[in-house]
Amino acid sequence: MKIFYAVQATGNGHISRAITLLPHLQKWGEVDCFLSGNNSHLQANLPIKFRSKGISLYYNNAGGLDYTKIAFQRNPIGIYKEVLSLPVEKYDLVLNDFDCLTSMACSLKKVNSIHFGHQASFQYAEVPRPAFKSWHGELLLKKYVQASHHIGLHFEKYHPAIFGAIIKPEILKATPINQGHITVYLPALHDSFLQSILKKIPLQRFEVFSKTVKAATQEKNILFKPIEQESFNKSLINSDGIICGAGFETPAEAMQLGKKILAMPIWGQYEQYCNAIALKNMGVTVLDPYKALDASSIETWLTHGDMIQRDYSRSTDQSLGYIQEIWSVPNKRDFILPEKIALQ
Repeated sequence: MKIFYAVQATGNGHISRAITLLPHLQKWGEVDCFLSGNNSHLQANLPIKFRSKGISLYYNNAGGLDYTKIAFQRNPIGIYKEVLSLPVEKYDLVLNDFDCLTSMACSLKKVNSIHFGHQASFQYAEVPRPAFKSWHGELLLKKYVQASHHIGLHFEKYHPAIFGAIIKPEILKATPINQGHITVYLPALHDSFLQSILKKIPLQRFEVFSKTVKAATQEKNILFKPIEQESFNKSLINSDGIICGAGFETPAEAMQLGKKILAMPIWGQYEQYCNAIALKNMGVTVLDPYKALDASSIETWLTHGDMIQRDYSRSTDQSLGYIQEIWSVPNKRDFILPEKIALQ
């Protein structure tokens, strides 16, 4: 079996999920990865056979999507040629984690595909949304990737085709302890701004993961660290809690570990507004995206914030098992996903 796995390289979540899923997919056959985009801080340890600038999602200085930069980043003729060159028709299974080029290639060549990941969950109306929907946010989430099947990942099972988060083994196997510090991952905010806020809480230690520092730097009660997967995992596992955006992977990992969360949806990111509603419904402390982060809000959370825990340990097996149930290619079902292949 040959698998074409398209991975969006905007942000770190897609790549992290792909690294976790890869060993499972390789039990089904040969996996060729297509890395699309160039806006991630995480090293892609994947079998990358195809690579493209893709149509990356870019963010402005306030953290919101920069729609102008997204729209004009590529020459349409160049994109069309690249789409035609993707050999999706030569694969038995096309798995697409939010890549527009793969979606267009499958559409032009009439190849079935599976849209798999967090963004796929927004195809379903049952997934929480804010009271005031963003038409362009909904358009991006629903139309950026078209596929014959949509299998979503989310905090809760809002629909039969939605499963829990794919948690990496380092988190699943960890024994969480509390060493008293708070992990901070807010890459959309400048280090100097975070320092001006966190220094006002001098008795609390913070470990801030920064996209600008090259080495660990101590500033009184604040330890700035470069973004690096192993270091971040260790910090989160040993933390009292985490302050982060209202993304998907990081809050899910924190809930798997039983860490309390202060979620700050980034202004202008509609997907994070949706996630914030879901987290709030679960009891997680969520800040107002229209208000600036301040020391008072953090101190209130430190004192009164609740720990919300979820078990996503079976999500990988369940979601891949669902692919086994729905995926078919004429006259090749037994070849593609034989029953003897066990999910582990």
